[in-house]
Amino acid sequence: MMLGIKEIQEIIPHRHPFLLVDCIEEFEPGVRAVGYKCVSYNEPFFQGHFPAEPVMPGVLIIEALAQVGTVAMLSMEENKGKIGYFGGIDKAKFKHKVIPGERLKLECEIIKRKGPVGVGKATATVDGKLAASAELTFMIG
Repeated sequence: MMLGIKEIQEIIPHRHPFLLVDCIEEFEPGVRAVGYKCVSYNEPFFQGHFPAEPVMPGVLIIEALAQVGTVAMLSMEENKGKIGYFGGIDKAKFKHKVIPGERLKLECEIIKRKGPVGVGKATATVDGKLAASAELTFMIG
């Protein structure tokens, strides 16, 4: 099932300029989600990071991964209408800089769930090359 911006906004509360996912290509509620971010030179963060050599900030790559994971968590029937919050970021690694014109593939697999808390194993890739990875803890409230 493919989700566009409107469907994503029905699940998570993020809006421009902080909605960092353009589409969800596939997802299984409570299990996993795969989405994309088309990185444009017009992104507001490129004005200061860095004007002479624009690079998407690693923290925003992690946020984009969290948004994809949150779609998976909030798509569960018992979580619909709730908000997902960060509970933690572990094992974050950055391997490849992300620049304008690249299409960032965002994948998050929920590896642990207990009540309103879930942990996701997340990876961001560009053309199959690992850009970032992390374990993300979600708290649903």
